[in-house]
Amino acid sequence: MALIKQSSRSYYANENYGKHQFVSLDDIINQFMLVYVGHEKIINKASRVDVSFWAQRALAELSFDTLKSFKSWEELIPPSLQIPLPQDYVNYTKLSWVDQSGIKHPIYPTKHTSAPAASVIKDEDGDIVFKTNGAMLTKGEMLKNGGYQGLADHWEFLNPGPNAPAITLDINNDIQQGFGIVDNKLVCVDLPDFGRARQLNLEIKNNHKYKVTYTISNYTSGTVKARIVDNLGHATFGAGRTANGTYTETLTAGESTFAEGTLTKRSFRIGNYDTVALGNFTIDNVSLVEVGNEDESFITTKYKANTPVENQNDDYDDETYWPHEGERYGLNPEHAQVNGSFFIDEHRGIINFSSNISGKTVILDYISDSLGTPSEMKVHKFAEEAMYKWITYGVLSTKSNVPEYVVQRYKKEKFAATRQAKLRLSNIKLEEITQILRNKSTHIKH
Repeated sequence: MALIKQSSRSYYANENYGKHQFVSLDDIINQFMLVYVGHEKIINKASRVDVSFWAQRALAELSFDTLKSFKSWEELIPPSLQIPLPQDYVNYTKLSWVDQSGIKHPIYPTKHTSAPAASVIKDEDGDIVFKTNGAMLTKGEMLKNGGYQGLADHWEFLNPGPNAPAITLDINNDIQQGFGIVDNKLVCVDLPDFGRARQLNLEIKNNHKYKVTYTISNYTSGTVKARIVDNLGHATFGAGRTANGTYTETLTAGESTFAEGTLTKRSFRIGNYDTVALGNFTIDNVSLVEVGNEDESFITTKYKANTPVENQNDDYDDETYWPHEGERYGLNPEHAQVNGSFFIDEHRGIINFSSNISGKTVILDYISDSLGTPSEMKVHKFAEEAMYKWITYGVLSTKSNVPEYVVQRYKKEKFAATRQAKLRLSNIKLEEITQILRNKSTHIKH
């Protein structure tokens, strides 16, 4: 049994307060095996494995609507307007953003959008674009023809060095110098200094993070680098590669102010960035994906980019709302708010927020099943009896040769104990009810 085994000094010194109100799941299992299982007891025989299983099931079920198993998660919303679900998340109870005074403002879910699991890219003819390995090219991919599907479409090949010869592109197998496309791969032979391949008009935004992936093979000499240029003309270089392999790196756009405003904005480049000629190499499976937007659907992108009318200003008497006087009659109440909205992509485990939530601190109140760390697997003493009744019913309902009336008896006791636990944990206080009722028209004497 849960007895006090520490002195008052030890309790107040350890700052582990309020522990006496809980019973660990392990203690419940031990006490159940001792009291409920054995000769001439309710359950003649039961393994500890069976009891442990039903104890965990009981804890999970009671956590959803009986126990005080609500948790909170605080996070600053990044520019991507996305945060991951907590590790032990089961369902949310409320999402709020916090102002400078520490006051929570509720954020409301929207049911008029979604995040499709399958989002693909199609070419000009409406045909689905595939990678070299046969997988579909998804929406999160920013580059076109990153697998060089037999052509150099969407790629430019250049050598901006002084007095440098033009780089030729050969789609045949016999490449003398420059770039060529062979077997859906970009092949380089004796590439001049600063020779590289590039794509333009990409949605590369300042201070956003991008994951770059590419594969090098048949390498002989020189240094291969990737580079992104954001909407302000800031260049960010990847690491120099001097060996065969598949490389993945995350680049922050605008990390460098190199040649601000003079570079071709919103571009991706890969190739030679040394003053010496690059030898031979082959590159394929080039990928550029914005971090947080992997496989992001068109719908999600539009949702995050939009600023709803209700979110444009919180003053209803200004130029934004005043012209709409009388036109907002019949507005759905779920849209008549300025706190913002969200929807949860259950497939990817991501919460998406509307644009006005960017940069705000958000509090996620959620439900856990309490099946986590040993410190989490505990039960309030108000619900301890309910746990025993749950375990008893679970064990008896799965055993053979148990009379049905016995099973039904403990089923009723399980429901009764759960109901009693709910009443106890509801924490209703007479003084608080009285205080609320004093707000009514008839004064309540106390």
